[in-house]
Amino acid sequence: MSGHSKWKTQKNKKAAADAVKGRMFTKATKEITVAAKDGGGDPDTNPRLRFALVKAREVNMPKDNIEKAIKKGTGELPGVVYETIVYEVYGPGGVAIMVEALTDNKNRASAEIKNILTRRGGNMAGAGSVSRLFHKKGLIVVDKSKIDEDKLMDIALNAGAEDMITEDKAYEITTDPKDFEKVKKAIDDNKVECQVAEVTMVPTMTVKVTGAPAKQVLALVEMLEDYEDVQNVYANFDIPDEILE
Repeated sequence: MSGHSKWKTQKNKKAAADAVKGRMFTKATKEITVAAKDGGGDPDTNPRLRFALVKAREVNMPKDNIEKAIKKGTGELPGVVYETIVYEVYGPGGVAIMVEALTDNKNRASAEIKNILTRRGGNMAGAGSVSRLFHKKGLIVVDKSKIDEDKLMDIALNAGAEDMITEDKAYEITTDPKDFEKVKKAIDDNKVECQVAEVTMVPTMTVKVTGAPAKQVLALVEMLEDYEDVQNVYANFDIPDEILE
């Protein structure tokens, strides 16, 4: 698998831990609230809310929590106003990192993220220097043991996927964001389990990192992800399996 997809797969395994689920609930609540505020509380007409609900259900977020988050976004219940901020960062080994935050206190979030960077060897980058290295795409990863390559390619491409790459252990399917749900549904309808299925920022190029710098960049990314105001972290590293695992 590419570095990006291997990392996404490992993140999904990690999210099974109870301690991580608590943080995932918080992040899902924020995303649902902001999505409902920006586009309304009906997922049928609000793609961002649909994606947020999918992620919430993946971490088994209770239905009551989901409904409250939507109502806070639409104003039916009192709630916190969140601001979206994107930080562009360079980490150890020259790895490009994008950090998306949702916060009710921009000064607090910026100070904490700068503190994390100082502690873990990262630096703020100039505006546009990192974001230009990523494209928004739908990403679906399927274990090779789950389905024949030709059959999956036929399903994915007929449903509107842009590309499918066969790696050592998995198939990687990329889509235009607007076609992601259609392609995912086609795969689901064929009873094929996905390791990763999300709209994400996919790097246009990757940086191979090994040894100590690889461990340093993973420590930086993990600390950023663990900070409560951070929603998503995207990075363009390619790190050996034994270090990722």
